[in-house]
Amino acid sequence: MKALLDTGPWVALLDKSETKHLDSISWFRTYSGVLYSTEAVLTEVLYLLSFSIQAQVAALDFVLKSAVELVPSSKESLLACQSLMEKYSDLPMDFADATLISLAQETGIRDIITFDIKDFSIYRVEGTSFRISP
Repeated sequence: MKALLDTGPWVALLDKSETKHLDSISWFRTYSGVLYSTEAVLTEVLYLLSFSIQAQVAALDFVLKSAVELVPSSKESLLACQSLMEKYSDLPMDFADATLISLAQETGIRDIITFDIKDFSIYRVEGTSFRISP
């Protein structure tokens, strides 16, 4: 299975004070597949974990040890992000979410690991909704 990883579950996994910390641990323990994310999501994760250098290092280790594969932005994906942010301006869509939707468009991945159920249940890729976990 391939899935996109959003900020919330990644932060909750590493931050014991998060209300969904145990849910994240449980989900990550049972997941067997490849997780993809973006540099914008990683930036959010690192910012939200800025209270602890150890938590930030752990987040980076996810990428360095290939638990999460980061897909870099291209000029085309940034144009797609701009278009998506304009399309969903009524929510509004933030840049990190736009990079995940753009990545979904590029890869065909429709599974997303997120706590942002409200927004990701609205977002569509080629008319298809996302399968949201956990």
